[in-house]
Amino acid sequence: MSKTFEIAGRPVGPGAPCFIIGEVAQAHDGSLGMAHAFIDAIAAAGADAVKFQTHIAAEESSTLEPWRVKFSPQDDRRYDYWRRMEFTPEQWAGLAAHARERGLVFLSSPFSEAAVDLLEKLDMPAWKVASGETNNPILLERMAATGKPILLSTGMSPLREIDEVVTWLQGLGLPLAVFQCTSRYPSPPETIGLNMLEVFRQRYDVPVGLSDHSAKIYAGLAAATLGANLLEVHVTLSREAFGPDVVASLTTAELRQLVEGVRFIEQTLAHPVDKDVNAAEMDRMRRTFGKALVARRDLPAGHRLTKADLTARKPASAGIPASERDAALGRALRRALPAGSFITEDDLESA
Repeated sequence: MSKTFEIAGRPVGPGAPCFIIGEVAQAHDGSLGMAHAFIDAIAAAGADAVKFQTHIAAEESSTLEPWRVKFSPQDDRRYDYWRRMEFTPEQWAGLAAHARERGLVFLSSPFSEAAVDLLEKLDMPAWKVASGETNNPILLERMAATGKPILLSTGMSPLREIDEVVTWLQGLGLPLAVFQCTSRYPSPPETIGLNMLEVFRQRYDVPVGLSDHSAKIYAGLAAATLGANLLEVHVTLSREAFGPDVVASLTTAELRQLVEGVRFIEQTLAHPVDKDVNAAEMDRMRRTFGKALVARRDLPAGHRLTKADLTARKPASAGIPASERDAALGRALRRALPAGSFITEDDLESA
């Protein structure tokens, strides 16, 4: 099985551009209009895909679920919050259509079998497995049964668990990418784990990605430099917005900057420089910006040049280049030169 695969016709893997995902998650706060606004903003920023999370409270949770952090003054229980995050199948279809109209790949992480069924009817091109679901065989089996590519997040899993899941998915012959992820919101730099990109690449021989919660563009740029094939970042329309993901998100302006930075890095990596060829191409510039030998003081005819006699001034084309100083030392002057004169080969006796 080739390591490179496609998501909605876009190649993902070695040799392909980094696949950049703008993650909305619950940043829409249950507002359908806000969800559509995110699609427009992420498309304008130049990302490849927009990703949501599909929650169906009664299928994934219960009234016993505790708050990780009690952030919502309008929801008494975590369960109530998940209910408020739900969209109808028709609303999800509208979001998917809007994303595709804007040239984005539409993705959404399911958190229940019912969510998989809902999204499968929307022709979901790949499944992003949230970190909390990596050890959930019931949900994984339902996604794997579709035969679609699996984008596996690993934020809560030890290597042993990741090994088991990857071995099982590869045994099914499914296209697979593995994401380094740190389930801390936001993630301090010492927790991001860029080293795991190469660990996963060597360990599993699959495309690798970074799911970043640092709320900075730096980790994503570093990941691109290290050859990450995919990059996922949370997005907010404002740092003053409401919701649990804001502190771990990039603004849409920062997302645009990240996308531009990744594409710039890709161009630099795709065009290694030959310094000898580069220097030859710069010869005219070198002669303009370089310096030539100049008499530091009045020098009489017949005088043999010493280091103390010489200084250098622009342009290099006006005389003997300063880089050739040592070859000029000890040579006699054919004529007297006043201080400040550029020294040319015609001014010197043959070596």
